[in-house]
Amino acid sequence: MPEADIDRIYDYDPEYLAEILRSVKTIAMVGASADKTKFSYGVLRQLSEIGYDILPVNPNPKVTEIRGLKVYHSLEEIDKPVDMVDVFRPKEELYGFAEKAIAIGAKVLWGQIGVYDDKAAKLAEDAGLKVVMNRCPKIELFRPFWKPRLDLKI
Repeated sequence: MPEADIDRIYDYDPEYLAEILRSVKTIAMVGASADKTKFSYGVLRQLSEIGYDILPVNPNPKVTEIRGLKVYHSLEEIDKPVDMVDVFRPKEELYGFAEKAIAIGAKVLWGQIGVYDDKAAKLAEDAGLKVVMNRCPKIELFRPFWKPRLDLKI
């Protein structure tokens, strides 16, 4: 795709995004990093701190824990239900992760900023998943439609 396409905009109804973020509890974060300078680390930290059950996915066998959370080396290794697969990998890999998200029974496929593939979206949507691409859940949580989760302990 042309370089200018990196800024591709996907318009989502704010209520669609809000409903996803209200309904999911368990998020498999593909491409999670233990490196505190990486964007994925900050997103993992924020989502974990506000109450989501984050399952970091990183194929490096040397990475076994991130912020005290057990690291899975693949989506297939996860041993509990996953509501959302959040992908921090190159957009060329999204289709493969769409296939894996379907296989593990996820309800949502979310492509981070810069991660989008219309064929992956169609595959996931045809399998019944909700899809968001080229967006960050951490950013979306702070948009005006978001209501704080006041039930969480500080």
